[in-house]
Amino acid sequence: MTPPFGVLLMAYGSPATLRDVKAYYTHIRGGRTPPAEQVAELRARYERIGGRSPLLEITWRQAAGVVQALGQAGLPARAYVGMKHAPPFIAEAVAQAAGDGVRALLALALAPHYSRMSVGAYRAAAEEAAARHGLTLSCIESWHLHPGLISALASRVREAQRQCAGDTDVPVIFTAHSLPVRILEWNDPYPEQLQQTCVQVAAAAKVRAWRFAYQSASATGEPWLGPDLLDVARAIHREGQTECIVCPIGFVADHLEVLYDIDVEAKELAATLGLRLIRTCSLNDDLDFISAVADVIRAHLPQGALA
Repeated sequence: MTPPFGVLLMAYGSPATLRDVKAYYTHIRGGRTPPAEQVAELRARYERIGGRSPLLEITWRQAAGVVQALGQAGLPARAYVGMKHAPPFIAEAVAQAAGDGVRALLALALAPHYSRMSVGAYRAAAEEAAARHGLTLSCIESWHLHPGLISALASRVREAQRQCAGDTDVPVIFTAHSLPVRILEWNDPYPEQLQQTCVQVAAAAKVRAWRFAYQSASATGEPWLGPDLLDVARAIHREGQTECIVCPIGFVADHLEVLYDIDVEAKELAATLGLRLIRTCSLNDDLDFISAVADVIRAHLPQGALA
């Protein structure tokens, strides 16, 4: 009997409850306990979005959708979900796959743009766990120009444009999670890949005016990549604009960085400026996005994986 082939979908993770915020934050900090005021601030952000992030549930739905799409294409597979900073951890997902008899895993971080600090860290965790269990592991490092991803993002920009008085004249701010400036010393491809996605999505959606901003930088005491979304929103207001669209191209699901950093923090700033800010709908487990992810996986299947 042929051992089942496994797909490992990896994401950042989020605390399951408000009580888990401290443990989650501690894990992000490499085991160092964060100051109480920082824990309280992060907990308050989760409170503003209803007490918890929907990321884990969305990721499981994405996994189920990918399995269905692969099955319809004649590629039976099992999907596993592993988080970087919260249960189920990446190592736990790999262990589960091994226990199920899986001998080959294809890992995909649900972040289309590669950086050594983000996708590279997911990959390292998966590789370490796979080696421990004797699994063959291959990883997809980036998929930022996949036509299905570009099409899905462009369709959401067009949907947001239909809500605007200015239609295609309304400026679009594409955003992604900021990272420390030191990644530039490594010739990290992250900024360039983000720009490439922006160019293609803007062209597909016929966006006439767009710019890029980073968001969600952490207070670590070192410089982070900019410009920041809030500063770009202020600049757009100073230029006399009354509307703008924010499209978080670096994120593929609703979670804190979207539901708080954009929907609460950025929108509250925009409201004080008299600027109407419209955020594009997240990709989540929508069919067009799931089809794109399944196609990415099909294109990267190791030879003989499903033989």
